[in-house]
Amino acid sequence: MSNQIFSSRLNKLRTVLSAQGLDGIFITNLTSIRYICGFTGSAASCLITQDDSYFISDGRYDVQSGKQVKNMERYIDFGTHISIVTKNNLIQNGLNLAFESDHTSVSQYRAMTDSFPKVDWKSTSMLMENLQAVKDESELDAIRTAVEITDAVYAEILPMLKPGTTEKEVANHLVLRYRQESDGEAYSPIVAGGSNGALPHAVPSDRPFEKGDFIVIDAAAKYAGYHADMTRTPVVGEATEKHIEIYNIVKGSQQAGCDAAQAGVSCKDMDTITREYITERGYGEYYNHGTGHGLGLEIHTEPR
Repeated sequence: MSNQIFSSRLNKLRTVLSAQGLDGIFITNLTSIRYICGFTGSAASCLITQDDSYFISDGRYDVQSGKQVKNMERYIDFGTHISIVTKNNLIQNGLNLAFESDHTSVSQYRAMTDSFPKVDWKSTSMLMENLQAVKDESELDAIRTAVEITDAVYAEILPMLKPGTTEKEVANHLVLRYRQESDGEAYSPIVAGGSNGALPHAVPSDRPFEKGDFIVIDAAAKYAGYHADMTRTPVVGEATEKHIEIYNIVKGSQQAGCDAAQAGVSCKDMDTITREYITERGYGEYYNHGTGHGLGLEIHTEPR
């Protein structure tokens, strides 16, 4: 991602903050931090105001953040991040500052209010997540690449889906290929044959595939930090009439949702459309899972 992209995201964030009467935001969620400045490490905070932007971390990430974070003033030091903010007088009294309530612990909140009692701390929920929901072209390109890699690797494992091959063998091959072709697996692969396929989040086992198994394969790659998400359900051997019936019902439901997907349509409406399709065909009681979700720097993002 270019510096221009991160600068554009900062400007969008400041516009959102201004519209809500906020002078800035203290960001602690690492996904939000990666989105706003490109940092991929495991410890950081960002303080964004209408005029300034600060990146805070510790000595482990001095070199890394120097390479990745170009649009913020960096503060690398010992101690908690809020203590580094205090030490360097980065927050002025009287400001209305947002914080991510979904990603701030009670102890962190107390440290913030104790260190800056004259700041009006405003609890916000999903502010950064909603900002990330609308993707720019660079993000869409990264997701497309992740999907293309996911599709290609899926085609590679189809010959493995035969009696005697185990769930673990397929899952391990998927992980290997994702790591060779991309940033790695977007999440732990689900490979579940036979009755295991009834478990939405089954863990791959040593169970060998048998003729006639429906196999649930829920696995994907990520690229430049952006996740794909794909589930396929092939059959070992020849598909029976029942296999074909169930497969076509689910495929028809998915297509109905895709046809309905356009600007202005809510996720709830799309869920209703896909759910009613299956219910009308007699299998509604088995539809006990969400219909879909956004993709991004996390596997499950807004909208959903």
